[in-house]
Amino acid sequence: MRTLIIETSTAACSVALADDGVIVARTHDVVGRGHAERLVPMIAALPGGGRAGRILVDVGPGSFTGVRVGIAAARGLALGWSATVTGFSSLPLVAAAGFDDRLTDDIAVVLEGGHGEVFMQCFAADLSPRTDMVSLKPDAALAALAGRRAVGNGVRWLAALADDLDLTEALPDAGAAILLPETLTALPPVPIYGRAPDAKPAAVRPAVPR
Repeated sequence: MRTLIIETSTAACSVALADDGVIVARTHDVVGRGHAERLVPMIAALPGGGRAGRILVDVGPGSFTGVRVGIAAARGLALGWSATVTGFSSLPLVAAAGFDDRLTDDIAVVLEGGHGEVFMQCFAADLSPRTDMVSLKPDAALAALAGRRAVGNGVRWLAALADDLDLTEALPDAGAAILLPETLTALPPVPIYGRAPDAKPAAVRPAVPR
């Protein structure tokens, strides 16, 4: 089945079209902001306008706005095309690309998390998780690294703390989704935020007796 892959969880915006597990077209741009303006034209520029019977979308963690833009586009296209839509996480996606580039025992994926924190999760070479996903300050992430190789766009925070680490700066890429096992591409298309929301519900004030 032809599959459209959408990835918008970080500063990168990328799309890919896969057929029988082979990438037939892809576009990857580092846009910073503006995913909403770039995504649909990128999809439209794919062969056949990107139309596919299946849509895979990155559900996070990552940029709050970027994740929501990707999921909204995937859901809308799935409705219009009568396609199925499922999700995958940015963390094993980056791990899969890291292992494909250079095989090591374990990889710690470290992605920008906002507010001076990073999202972090460690994976074995078969992409089974070694740790839970956490949002940490850089010093805590360095301690949790425990000598592992680290990949992702959050490794700059670790590089500032130590100069003897095995670090690879990388952004998620839609084309790497074909490296994920089927179990990791069957998530519901709902956001994984990775940390508690910044906004807090307003406290209910007790009624003042009259």
